[in-house]
Amino acid sequence: MLFGKKKRQIIRLLVVEDEPLVAFDTEYFLTEADFTIVATIDRVAEALLILESDTVVDLVLVDVNLADGSGVDVARAAQACGVPVMFVTGSCPVEATTLAAGCMAKPYVPRDLIAAIEAIEAMIGGKKPKRVPSGFTLFEAKA
Repeated sequence: MLFGKKKRQIIRLLVVEDEPLVAFDTEYFLTEADFTIVATIDRVAEALLILESDTVVDLVLVDVNLADGSGVDVARAAQACGVPVMFVTGSCPVEATTLAAGCMAKPYVPRDLIAAIEAIEAMIGGKKPKRVPSGFTLFEAKA
C-alpha cells in the first residue's frame, strides 16, 4: 500500500488521571485517534493491579497527584514491567527523567498529546521524532 498509515507500536494505553473531565476528554480524543484505552482509572492501587495483570499496555499516561497517592509509584511499577511512561501533569517530578520517556505539561491540546505519544514511539523505534510538541519534554534515555 503506497499511501497507507504507518503501523503503530504504541496502541494500548493506560490512562491514570483523577480529574474526571480531563480523564473523559483524554479517553475520548485518544480513542478517536485510533488508540485503544485499556482502562481510565484514578487510583494508584488500580493502576498497579492492571500493570501486574496479563493486560497488555504499550504506554502509561499518568498524572502525578492522584486520589490515593503519587503517579510516581505507578511509573516505578510500569518501569519494573518494562512499560514506558509519560507523565501528564502540571508539575513534572524531579525523578521523571529516570522513570519516564517524557513529561507533558498540563494544560495541553489533544494534538500535542498525540504528537508526544508519537515522539515516544519514534524514540522507542530508534528514530528521531519528527516533532516534539510545545509543553512536552522527551527524555532521551528512557523509553
